[in-house]
Amino acid sequence: MYSQLSPNRAQRVDLPGRYGTIAALRAPAVGDDALRTTALLVPGYTGSKEDFAPIIDPIADAGFEVLALDLPGQQDSPGPDDEALYRPGPLGSVLAELIGKIAADGRRVLLLGHSYGGLVARAAVFAGAPIAGLTLMSSGPSELPTGERRTVLDVGEHVLAEQGVEGIQKLNELRSSQNPAWVALPQELKDFYRNRFLASPAAAMLGMGNGLRYEPDQVAKLSRTLRSSGIPCLVVCGDADDAWSPAAQRDMAERLDADFAVLPGVMHSPNTESPHDLVATLLPTWRAWLSS
Repeated sequence: MYSQLSPNRAQRVDLPGRYGTIAALRAPAVGDDALRTTALLVPGYTGSKEDFAPIIDPIADAGFEVLALDLPGQQDSPGPDDEALYRPGPLGSVLAELIGKIAADGRRVLLLGHSYGGLVARAAVFAGAPIAGLTLMSSGPSELPTGERRTVLDVGEHVLAEQGVEGIQKLNELRSSQNPAWVALPQELKDFYRNRFLASPAAAMLGMGNGLRYEPDQVAKLSRTLRSSGIPCLVVCGDADDAWSPAAQRDMAERLDADFAVLPGVMHSPNTESPHDLVATLLPTWRAWLSS
């Protein structure tokens, strides 16, 4: 079983950020780092750097430095008190600043954003992040469509306002207790999820949640930006994604003139559900970008 607790060689590091240090897992490229390229991995809503644990070593083994982040307000990264600063635009500006520092010594940066992290990643592109390629994984063109995930956010807004993050966690535990797949998880992993969730301030939960509910369609703008900057793009998702549909993500890829890949038997988190298939999709595409 792959999970956020999958063993890997990455070391915890702290990177400079606008609101304090940005926590990350860093794994150096195996070999002489001839590619001089960093794969920068950005998690989604309620996520963290550990979401990428199963794919860190394979990417590093292929010659890429790996940096998996906590966004401000996630897990080990402090964030602001203003929930508006957790929308994709403001977080994208923070991410663009960080990428600028990574790229300052001539390193190339390949940016991957998962789910809400994809909305933040495209905002970083709008903010002028100097990247060599963009991967949008299980992310969509705009706000979450109607469905269970959207409903959870709608209900959660009121609970957060009245009971804080602890109130949401109680609801999560009640709902999860009725899910056989959750019940079967190792207790260590359940504890990780609980502690990670409680580490997020209410402002971050509200701000990112509202970002997911109200983000406009900016695919046309992203297409123009990528084309004018010469930045290649890949859209990848599972064929059973229950957030943004595979059809919506395929349409987004077509509008971006991006590569598109669908992973069979995968829902919303290819990084933990099918890391081998994901890496087998990412690496050839990234290498082709760097050699073109």
